[in-house]
Amino acid sequence: MTRIADTDLDVFPLCLGGNVFGWTADEAASFEVLDAYTQAGGNFVDTADLYAGGESEKIIGRWLARRGRRDDIVIATKVGMAGERGNLRADTIRAAAEDSLKSLGVDHIDLYYAHRDDLGTPIEETLAAFDDLVREGKVRYIAASNYDAPRLAAALKISDTEGLARYVALQPEYNLVARDSFEGELADLCVRENLGVMPYFGLARGFLTGKYRPGGPEGDSPRSERARQHLDDRGIAVLGVLDELAAAHDTSLAAVALAWLLAHPSVVSPIASARNTDQLAELLPVADLRLTKDEIDRLTQAAA
Repeated sequence: MTRIADTDLDVFPLCLGGNVFGWTADEAASFEVLDAYTQAGGNFVDTADLYAGGESEKIIGRWLARRGRRDDIVIATKVGMAGERGNLRADTIRAAAEDSLKSLGVDHIDLYYAHRDDLGTPIEETLAAFDDLVREGKVRYIAASNYDAPRLAAALKISDTEGLARYVALQPEYNLVARDSFEGELADLCVRENLGVMPYFGLARGFLTGKYRPGGPEGDSPRSERARQHLDDRGIAVLGVLDELAAAHDTSLAAVALAWLLAHPSVVSPIASARNTDQLAELLPVADLRLTKDEIDRLTQAAA
């Protein structure tokens, strides 16, 4: 387990993405994945009010109730991208939080994300609304997703100056073939401000599992078209190194790709989803996989 920044949230090194629950995984399949994940030691589940039109939260809530697992599962959800609630106004945050609590069947959210930045709402208003929820005990910690470095830095400064709840984590898109938006200024800020990082699309929509190859099958996933966009020279080179390292460690390409993320100094728990237990089985080995510096460098160079 790894602690998220200056919190008391100790989490498994693989965060289970709930975006597929109620979408490409029905309730029965979602329960099977959640059961297998927790049986392997997992305790960190990520969802959002947006996912499957809210059904993801409800499925997770029903699973928590039926399994009696609320006390040992860290639940993260998000606000700010769902339809008419696609903003971070105070009234939106309040209403969305109450609905998420009801859908999840819980009395508090462990980690509540601003799903994306809202340039139309003052940062102070957003943070004050989050702060109210924290003070009421309905949210334990807050976090940001899809923020750039200047806006995230501004939010942190306001929290420090005004004594408001402070973002403890960031959820950016980050993986071996999508590095530019996180590495550099944003990554440096996360290290400097001690923010835990939970990358999403850590497997580049499935590309880094090795499923998509030149001349290979088109795939049956809703993400397959975008995943295959990475089949350029760089993407093929990355797959080649992943193949070698996966064979050397007798593990999956997915586990190696996620382990590369975990080698970053601020990454706590990459997010990856599975629509069935077979897919989950390819992810779980990351919990025990440690790459050498040379192996990390080889992947980094291939992905340059």
